[in-house]
Amino acid sequence: MLAALDNLRLAMGTFLGNPLRTLLTLLGIIIGVTTVIAMMALIEGLRIKVNRDLSFLGANTFSVSKWPSGFGRFNWRMYAKRQNFTLEDARAILEVCPSVAQVSGSDSEGGQRISTATLETRPGVSVTGATAEYVETSGVTVAAGRFFGSMDQEDGRAVAVLGMDVVDTLFPGANPVGQQVRIKGRPFTVVGVLQRRGSFLGMMSMDNEVIVPLRAYGGLYGTKSSLELAVQATSPELLRKAQDEVSFLLRRRRDVAPLAPNDFEVSTNESMTATFNNLSQVITIASFGVCLLSLVVGGIGILNIMLVSVTERTREIGVRKALGARKSRILGQFATEAVLMALLGGALGVGLGYGLAFLARWMLGFNTVVPPWAVALSLGMSSGVGLLFGIYPAARAARLDPVEAMRSD
Repeated sequence: MLAALDNLRLAMGTFLGNPLRTLLTLLGIIIGVTTVIAMMALIEGLRIKVNRDLSFLGANTFSVSKWPSGFGRFNWRMYAKRQNFTLEDARAILEVCPSVAQVSGSDSEGGQRISTATLETRPGVSVTGATAEYVETSGVTVAAGRFFGSMDQEDGRAVAVLGMDVVDTLFPGANPVGQQVRIKGRPFTVVGVLQRRGSFLGMMSMDNEVIVPLRAYGGLYGTKSSLELAVQATSPELLRKAQDEVSFLLRRRRDVAPLAPNDFEVSTNESMTATFNNLSQVITIASFGVCLLSLVVGGIGILNIMLVSVTERTREIGVRKALGARKSRILGQFATEAVLMALLGGALGVGLGYGLAFLARWMLGFNTVVPPWAVALSLGMSSGVGLLFGIYPAARAARLDPVEAMRSD
């Protein structure tokens, strides 16, 4: 125990005696550990936010679409050849599938301007056309007024429900319910306001939206686009059964061959989260690749500086051995110095990683969380690198002949 404490004291004395050299030696380790901590914090924060933001699909709700969802590159021409979904598909699902409680259909058009007699939004509003069931299957909540009903949908009434971003722009400090807005020059009466939902992944606001009855939407943007169907199972326990029933029915309605894959996409919270998790695993592996490369560079720096240190302190080593220090004590001294140096670099990297994580939280607007395992792994890897690259210089110091060492200038 006393020997270990003595080794730590000697190592700290060496670092304090050459602070700049020690810092430059540790740059590789610091950069590698900082990269891992910052990237893991970002990925963990994104994972938490993705799980929260995808909650617009309820625990017993899934979506059916012509188009794929999630991350990645897709062959959009292939998907464009698929049949469109229509309200007839939604009605058939509700009539035929016993595990389905509700189905809604929706379509949307982004980049729109919404105006009043005196004010106008920027061209970034998403206008969604939906059936009356949309409020039950999409996770939106009406904060004021009401959502439009089935009669509004059937008659194609010009009524609208506004997101809070649109309300803030067009009706600052006023109640918009009962007021009029214009969409593509056509007047719509505001019947409700949605509860604020925030942004999706810290990038796209989910409140910059206007929802109108699907038939009225068709009068503005046409009816040639495919609908996205949101299907609500009768209970969370029957979600998988409802998906199977819907898939079987749609394959039959769309004449999909028995062994052919589905020509539609079924998405749930779990499937979209799994897609993100697969992407995050790739990023994690890449981050650890950068970390490993930086640690190797840092380890070479430690090896080099420890060899220099052994050369500079040859006479000191000779004196200690002449006074009775064993090879194991000399070996332990220099190995401790190498490990402690690498651990110091890892600690500095962890601190910088936390700083970058805090900066990302401030810039991106969502919480970044540093997982404890990333800190433990980073410190463990840096210590291991110090031990690995410090063994040879330590062994070289331990093998020095005391007489020859004391003759060194």
